[in-house]
Amino acid sequence: TFAQQYVDSISQILGCPVCVTDRDQIIAVAGGGKRELLGKTISRQLEEMIINRENSIQAGLDKKTIPLISGDEDSYSAQAIYPICCEGDCIGAVILYSRENQTHFSETEYKAAACAASFLGKQMEG
Repeated sequence: TFAQQYVDSISQILGCPVCVTDRDQIIAVAGGGKRELLGKTISRQLEEMIINRENSIQAGLDKKTIPLISGDEDSYSAQAIYPICCEGDCIGAVILYSRENQTHFSETEYKAAACAASFLGKQMEG
């Protein structure tokens, strides 16, 4: 519930879809794509990013985005991915994404994902 409220706020302020995952599935979605993503198993590439504590921002020009869920054939024009860490373990990720070709993410979206991941990680510790 808390993760859902948080992504609702970020999506509304930044005007882009946002989701939160644990290490297995997408647990919260806001701003579009809820039906397609919520509760679905995350892709192997995303799981590896979480395990390896990798973060990423793809602004859309080089198209090096990754699938969010297993079997996902959708291409994203932009993504900002930041792992959620709690007591030394990475337990999920915050992802801002877009399918619109005109979207170009910047440091703003990356920092928003980083803030959300840090905040959610601290909430899980408490």
